Amino acid sequence: MTDNKTLADRIEDLLPQTQCTKCGYPACRPYAEAVASGAALYNQCPPGGAEGIARLAALLGKPAIPLNSANGVERPRPLAVIDEQVCIGCTLCMQACPVDAIVGAPKQMHTVIAERCTGCDLCVPPCPVDCIALPPVTGAATGWDAWSQSQADAARERHNRREARLAREREAAEARAAARRAGGGATAAVAQTVEAGASVAPAAAAVEDADAKKRAIIQAALERARKKKEELAAKGQGPLNTEQVSADVQAQIDAAEARRRRLALAAGDAGAGQSGDTSANTTPADSAAKTGPSSKPH
Repeated sequence: MTDNKTLADRIEDLLPQTQCTKCGYPACRPYAEAVASGAALYNQCPPGGAEGIARLAALLGKPAIPLNSANGVERPRPLAVIDEQVCIGCTLCMQACPVDAIVGAPKQMHTVIAERCTGCDLCVPPCPVDCIALPPVTGAATGWDAWSQSQADAARERHNRREARLAREREAAEARAAARRAGGGATAAVAQTVEAGASVAPAAAAVEDADAKKRAIIQAALERARKKKEELAAKGQGPLNTEQVSADVQAQIDAAEARRRRLALAAGDAGAGQSGDTSANTTPADSAAKTGPSSKPH
């Protein structure tokens, strides 16, 4: 029977499949392909640790070498834990999780499915309120001693399913965008109706009221989270964010910061438009919009 596995396949089989990006690649598969092509060294996977390097070295017929410290250190496996009292339901951690280990809904408390979490750290940087901790859960065991082959296989399957789902969602979004472009005639018909005297002011006002209410809810939640963060800081508990993140995760963080700035500006403009004396018409949501949460390190 012929074995059709490529070198990249064999390398990928030896990786822990945490999908943590610490190797410098967006997932385990791209790193395996880079090692197979010679574009990356086989000592860039902290979750695999020394044993992982030894496995790859044996496969490649090369000597075992120390883990590259630039990629991190071998450590006990952590488990993401969300502080339910601080979580604001922004969904950014869900978007960052490479194995769909976090469940929740917009503006609802999120939680981590412990048996699915790979301890990749990727959910921590996007969190705007620093409500995710990563306590170690394997005692002194590190590397492959803290992670089994069955866990690795399950994590790879979940990651592959997630990637397939995201691909379907992108295709669906592109199809909807194409349909909207093709439906330009419908937009022209609406414009003609407006010109004929149809009034859309009540509908527009309702939309504005709904948007204002949404902004107020978000800003109030952020203000509560900011106060909680200040309380933790006063107790000497600093931010939990990690410094090394992938370009994709950094882009999510930047997008979240931009959205919060837009919300703050919009809320401020709305308050100024209500009265010339803004101090007399400032709501708690407006105050939260003006102050906002403190900037977090990336």
